[in-house]
Amino acid sequence: MKAGVIGAGAWGTALAQLLAADGQVVALWALEADVVDAINATQQNPLYLPGIKLAPSIRATSAMADLGDCDMLLVVSPAQHLRSVVRQAPAGVPLILCSKGIEAGTGLLMGEVARAAQPTSPIAVLSGPTFAHEVAKGLPTAITLACEDAVLGAQLAARIARPAFRPYLSDDVTGAEIGGAVKNVLAIACGVADGAGLGLNARAALISRGFAEMTRFGLARGARAETLGGLSGLGDLVLTCSSTNSRNFSLGKGLGEGRSAAELLSNRRTVAEGAFTAPVLRDAARAAGVEMPVVEAVCALLADAAPLGTVIDALLARPLRPE
Repeated sequence: MKAGVIGAGAWGTALAQLLAADGQVVALWALEADVVDAINATQQNPLYLPGIKLAPSIRATSAMADLGDCDMLLVVSPAQHLRSVVRQAPAGVPLILCSKGIEAGTGLLMGEVARAAQPTSPIAVLSGPTFAHEVAKGLPTAITLACEDAVLGAQLAARIARPAFRPYLSDDVTGAEIGGAVKNVLAIACGVADGAGLGLNARAALISRGFAEMTRFGLARGARAETLGGLSGLGDLVLTCSSTNSRNFSLGKGLGEGRSAAELLSNRRTVAEGAFTAPVLRDAARAAGVEMPVVEAVCALLADAAPLGTVIDALLARPLRPE
């Protein structure tokens, strides 16, 4: 059996390293020819995952046809490109979606996008607190693997489980996806608090009140509360709201320091998914009648719609209410 990974950014490369650690052959698809050449020639991905020596059984390619003999594909392309990438993938092969976000223009979650792009391919979602460099180093990690088909989910979990990588099964695909998408936006908010010097009290408040927003939105979309309180929701939220290793937290930190969103986003080769998810999430929440003031504040800062001080003051001045 051969696994494939679509997307050779930091997370995709780390997942390929995880799967190849026991000598399993892993096909790793990358868009950039220089990334393919570097991995095959030096067993390294210096552009996206520097300092990690990759397993020799990883075979990088820029030809999607080279994934045709894979029996499992982990899709790690940026959320806004997932539809076009999945359309190119071999049909009928189980897809484990590892991208976190909501598609702009449609408001669809990644599973919904993948089903539309590849109707014959079974879908699962991998989500949870996972910094790529830690997974690549073999440090202990636990994640949610969500799949509506319990038998397939168990088979996929057995394929990706490693001594230091522990998947927990769920059939709540919607909950796992919403947790991963919303936490990216909330991580921007926590980065803003850090960059603006608002203190640890403010960060803790944003995490807990942000989690309340995640829960309200998730329940409105049919997710289960226990999923949102698990690894793919609260667990991922705590991790990405606490470290500059998070691209979304780093983006927010720059905003909090007074830099513009346009400047910060133009200097990135890697993707801060929360910047694209935020306005889509805001619109979806409004349509569902769900109040998400932290998300609204992040959108205002990303759009340069109001000065930082004004946005912070507006959050603090909201009417008092029961928790």
